[in-house]
Amino acid sequence: MSEFVEIFEVGPRDGLQNESQMIAARDKIALVDVLSSAGFKRIEVASFVSPKWVPQMADGAEVLAGIRRAPGVSYAALTPNMRGYDGAKAAKADEIAIFASASEGFSQANINCSIAESLERFAPIAAAALADGIPMRGYISCVTDCPFDGPTAPGQVADLAAKLRAAGCYEISLGDTIGQANPDSISAMLRAVLKATPANMLAGHYHDTAGRALANIEASLALGVRVFDAAVGGLGGCPYAPGAAGNVASEAVAARLADLGFATGLDQAILAKAAQMARQMRST
Repeated sequence: MSEFVEIFEVGPRDGLQNESQMIAARDKIALVDVLSSAGFKRIEVASFVSPKWVPQMADGAEVLAGIRRAPGVSYAALTPNMRGYDGAKAAKADEIAIFASASEGFSQANINCSIAESLERFAPIAAAALADGIPMRGYISCVTDCPFDGPTAPGQVADLAAKLRAAGCYEISLGDTIGQANPDSISAMLRAVLKATPANMLAGHYHDTAGRALANIEASLALGVRVFDAAVGGLGGCPYAPGAAGNVASEAVAARLADLGFATGLDQAILAKAAQMARQMRST
């Protein structure tokens, strides 16, 4: 039997958040419903951030209310603060995510505070999620390169991953936010992180800006990582990361994993349909 590797689908949130053309909630709901039937175990569908900063995500509650929830699928929402957490809880998100940066420059640009201050902000969210029994995932941005600070020291990533784990995150997603990582820098980062955080608590989140995401996934597989974030149709990027063209496409990751002999549990035909829908949503 082939070893299982999970693709965590982030297209409906991380993928669509950067689109300048407003996308109707009904279209987001339709995309999530198709993705739900493709075999994903986890889908990130909403972000409860200020609509002033990310207007595309203002309809998160409507999207969560409108989707057909498939059995065994966890529908996730990003929650940067307690207001966001309360919104996600009210909308019945199955799990939440918090996000921090391994570089000070990106932390300031993305959430207007230092890394240390971001962890302080997350403490009440973590406490509430624990009390409410809602699983919490952690994202780390700029794990190898920062658009403001340059290369990120692997030790900084390892330290932050350990702190997010201590805060209660069940999994840490390691983000190559500007897509400039290569297999060597990914491997060096992972070797540092793995000294304190086991591989079964890690995920790779690699943008394909430089066309190296699939190679970086292969390097991560060699070090034991078995979860990878991807966005159907290659949607997305980060509005606060100059040059971050987009996430690696879920269908490309699924195809490469199949070629490598891994099982993903995904229906390639349904995934192709979802990818076509996603591409039609992109700004022209």
